[in-house]
Amino acid sequence: MNKTRIWQVDDPVAEARRISRGNMAGYLRIEFLEAGDYWMRAKMPVDERTRQPAGVLHGGASVVLAETLASTAAHFSLNPSSQYCVGLEINANHIRTVREGYVLGCATSMHLGRSTQVWEIRITDESEEVICVSRCTMIILSK
Repeated sequence: MNKTRIWQVDDPVAEARRISRGNMAGYLRIEFLEAGDYWMRAKMPVDERTRQPAGVLHGGASVVLAETLASTAAHFSLNPSSQYCVGLEINANHIRTVREGYVLGCATSMHLGRSTQVWEIRITDESEEVICVSRCTMIILSK
């Protein structure tokens, strides 16, 4: 795959921060950090909103971070006047647990087709230990 700049907006991080207010990403305090030519990073706190009763990061919270990154990145790679995307499939392998601090996710484009996109999302703790590896397939629809 050609790894050139994919964004259809000038500043994908600023736009991601803007559109994440008042929805799941905002509620979980997912913070978009940076974007390269074909990837996007964000962090999420491990706290009372994202822990399971056992006191560790809830696997569903990891999936929310993964899909938030993939869907936001996919959205900014499309022509907003004629296309939009939604999640078609997501999987996640939970590798290790984390009890506090932040987890950091990085979504990297694997396939940017006409009708689908595939994104790989790696979630690590603050020591860069892998917490979760996810893959999300987006379907591209016409407006």
